[in-house]
Amino acid sequence: MNDELLLRYSRQILLPEIDIAGQERLLASKALIIGVGGLGAPVTFYLAAAGVGHLTLVDFDTVDLTNLQRQIIHSTANIGQLKTESAAQAARGLNPAVQVHTINEKLSYGQLLAVASSHDVIIDCSDNFPTRFTLNRACKNLGKPLVSGAVIRMEGQATTFDFRQPETACYRCLYDEEGETEDTCSTTGVLAPVAGIIGSIQAAEALKALLNLPTLSGRLLLLDAKTMRWREMQLRPDQACPVCHNASAPAANPQA
Repeated sequence: MNDELLLRYSRQILLPEIDIAGQERLLASKALIIGVGGLGAPVTFYLAAAGVGHLTLVDFDTVDLTNLQRQIIHSTANIGQLKTESAAQAARGLNPAVQVHTINEKLSYGQLLAVASSHDVIIDCSDNFPTRFTLNRACKNLGKPLVSGAVIRMEGQATTFDFRQPETACYRCLYDEEGETEDTCSTTGVLAPVAGIIGSIQAAEALKALLNLPTLSGRLLLLDAKTMRWREMQLRPDQACPVCHNASAPAANPQA
């Protein structure tokens, strides 16, 4: 690192858990961010600010006026622009030293496997169950840490599925792929800061996974922002989980 980078990351380097060696590790790391909406916005900002050397942003959508209430990486001037390009522009403006790559399409399961295999951590900032199940299967197959988050109304949840550890519960252990019904922010609404809270937790979890620090692996945080109360659930592998016992099988819905 040169003097400018040492100064930029100085407040982070002061942490004994990080130091110069940890910062250099972050600079050499690659993070894959799936979705640059309400969750992906703070994740992208914080990982760029923290000096994760290479970010890959995946999203096929464009910026809409209704996004701006919570997707803080985009601005009014970006309406109609690809979200990945808008987010990449903001991330580069924040930290020009970070390399930002964009993928502006839905990825098949095979494509996702290929992309994720070259990254050190995958952050699920998507907004639908099919993508979450597909990401879960791919990361389980690859043995990559998957940072998961979701928000709706005034509620949020976050966890890390650290598949580098062999006995880690997966997303499919938590939710039934066949039985889940899905609400969306566009139909039920969302309180804007809830996305920021959960996205910030995801960013912290991604940094800790890259630094080999303890994460939320095995624990699920649940936020009720209306009463501002947190709950925690313990996550254990489901012995009947089809993903944990057959992670390499094709995904039921191969879009991510």
